[in-house]
Parts: sequence; C-alpha cells; structure tokens
Amino acid sequence: MPKDYYKLHQIQFEIFIDSALKEDIGSGDHSSLSCIDQESKSTAVLMTKQEGILAGLDLAAQIFARYDPSLKFKPFALDGSKIEVGSYVFSISGTTRSILATERLVLNTLQRMSGIATLTHKLSEKIKHTSCKLLDTRKTTPNFRYAEKWAVHIGGGTNHRIGLFDAIMIKDNHIDFCGGMTQTLKKTASYLKKSGINLEVIVECRNAEEIEQTLPFTFVSRILLDNHSIPELKSALQQINHQKPTEASGNINHENLVAIAETGVNYISMGALTYDAKSIDLSLNAL
Repeated sequence: MPKDYYKLHQIQFEIFIDSALKEDIGSGDHSSLSCIDQESKSTAVLMTKQEGILAGLDLAAQIFARYDPSLKFKPFALDGSKIEVGSYVFSISGTTRSILATERLVLNTLQRMSGIATLTHKLSEKIKHTSCKLLDTRKTTPNFRYAEKWAVHIGGGTNHRIGLFDAIMIKDNHIDFCGGMTQTLKKTASYLKKSGINLEVIVECRNAEEIEQTLPFTFVSRILLDNHSIPELKSALQQINHQKPTEASGNINHENLVAIAETGVNYISMGALTYDAKSIDLSLNAL
C-alpha cells in the first residue's frame, strides 16, 4: 500500500467527505447558527480518552480543509502512533461555526479508523513471529471501505482487493454455478485473454481434488483455503507444496489465529478486522 493513500484514492475520499458532510449538515447547522456569531474564532484540541493506535489523522485534516480551507490544522501525532489516555492529537483553529460543523464527521472517522488500526495491530503482533500476513476483506461499512482499509494498513495489516474490480476471486458459488473447477478456470483464462486485463486471480479450493485441478493453471495467483480445520489446512499446504501462495479464511478468531499462522500459510484474511473493531474514545474540546 503506497504511503500517500489519500492521493491515490483522492476522488473516492472527496466523494465520501462531501456526502458525509451533506448527510450531517443538510440545510444548515442550525444549532450553531442560532447562537454562534459568524465572526467568532476558536481553537479546539482532540484529546484521547482511551489508548490505542491512531488512524485517520490525515483524513481528518482533509475533512477540515475541504469544508473550510481557512481552518488551521496542527497535528501533534502521526497515523500509526500509539496514543495514551489524555494525550493531545491535534489542534484546529479558525471559524467556530466551521469547527462545530465538521466536529462529528472528524470524530466518527478518527474513532472508527483508530479502532480498526488498534485491533489490526493487536492481531498482527500475535503472529509477527511467522511469515504470515494479515489481510482485510470486503466486509466493510458501505461507502467507508477506503477509510477502513487505510486503517488496516496503518495498523500493520495488508490490504486485500478493494472491491470486485481490482482482482478476480473465484469462490465456491462461481465454481458451482459454472459446473466445476476446471470449467470455471478455463472460462476465466478465456476472459483474461479476450479482455486484456491483468489482475490477480485468487481461487478458493474446498478439497484436494479442487487443489489438483487448480495447480496447472499458471495464471492463478493464490489458492484460498476457506473454513479448513488445522489438520485440513496442513494437508492442503502439503499438497500445494509452495507451488502457489496460500490464504486461509473463515472462522478465524483470536483463539486460533496463531495456530493457523504457524501452519505456514502465507496469508490469513479476517473480516473481523473491520466488522468487529470497537471505536476508540476521543473528544474534541474547546481551548
């Protein structure tokens, strides 16, 4: 994942920011309009109320700047840094109404992303003695996927495909609907040749027969072993014998993560990185 994630996906983030601000502000922030003078200037600081891994700071800066470029954002930390209770993350200065209008979106974004980064970091640390890499999935919050995958990266995880467009993943339903593994992969090979696209191809194999049928197809980038027990996973890895990179998924949790990583599988994908992460408690307070 490139360092400057925002610039790489700037169009998607601008759409997100504009849509989220419109959703929250609507016809106007009538709470502030009713009692805050238009000329009022203020400074506020973001304070942490819980320890964790910070994520979303760069996105918060972009939210402020997109809504009101005159706001002055001063960071005191970096994305990926450890935050302690009571520490200051940034200050924001400028028009009071602008600070209040953007406050909730910034907090929601930072709290959610920091929660994901914190969980990802915790799980990544558990398997750092292995060569296995932790992957996210498409089990993300609608319209917030880019931010959530950014948070996984900040927390030390590795991003899987963004969506249906940037990789091919042949799963059990594709195979069943298509009439079997060999037929599916022959059709996939034909599609790749005709379309001229160059995408990673990940293929789910449910048993030894499907592994045997998949291995001869050179365009297959990785074999996915879904819902395999530890003995089944070890047997599959022995059969594959490093001919293709491998990925384990399905029913993976805090308790069995290490054992699965220690089998020698190259990747573990966990939807829980995004759907099971708890937001970190943060607050924006006036100085």
